[in-house]
Amino acid sequence: MQSDIEERKSDLMTDLWYKGKETRIKQDKQEQRNQMKNIVIFGAPGSGKGTQSDLMIEHYGLEHISTGDVLRSEIKKGTELGNTAKGFIDNGQLIPDELMIDILASVYDSFGRSHKGVIFDGFPRTIPQAEALKKMLDERGDKVAAMIELDVPEDELMKRLIKRGQESGRADDNEETIKKRLVVYHQQTQPLIEWYKKEGLHHHIDGLGTLERIFADIKSIIDNL
Repeated sequence: MQSDIEERKSDLMTDLWYKGKETRIKQDKQEQRNQMKNIVIFGAPGSGKGTQSDLMIEHYGLEHISTGDVLRSEIKKGTELGNTAKGFIDNGQLIPDELMIDILASVYDSFGRSHKGVIFDGFPRTIPQAEALKKMLDERGDKVAAMIELDVPEDELMKRLIKRGQESGRADDNEETIKKRLVVYHQQTQPLIEWYKKEGLHHHIDGLGTLERIFADIKSIIDNL
């Protein structure tokens, strides 16, 4: 009789230990998710997204996903997703949102579960893409912590992009093409600002000024997430 009681006590203590361990693991995972700071950096061509992303990576140790870089990498590696994307590009077609999300999800998952956060640069560009990104992260128990908008006047954007074209020789950085890109930005991408405002994630940054001051404003946002 005594041995039965002791055995039941032992089983109970074991159950409590395992339940306590499961609770601690869940709490650790939740704390890790809370610390993870996924950032959407947003702005027109020439607004400084790449430069500020580099500073954020260096300061916070964040991962970085640039859609252009990701596509070129997947195509170069000849992955199934890359080959599918190449088929659309070679035919002059836009890559479907579903395929782009699959590619981003593959890269995101490659960072593992202990990363400090990811900067999404160049994605999303439309509200459906923002909704798809939210769903993809939600399926992993993650979320976008902030959307940071770098706001630069159009005349300054023109100056920056024309100068960049002169220095780099990029064929798409000429005045006519730049104007078309900015029209596309205002028509298709800018509505994302209102979408992220409704999500309570939008943060506006004056993108005109020194790199140091702009980055200080960005740090103020990220440090308070």
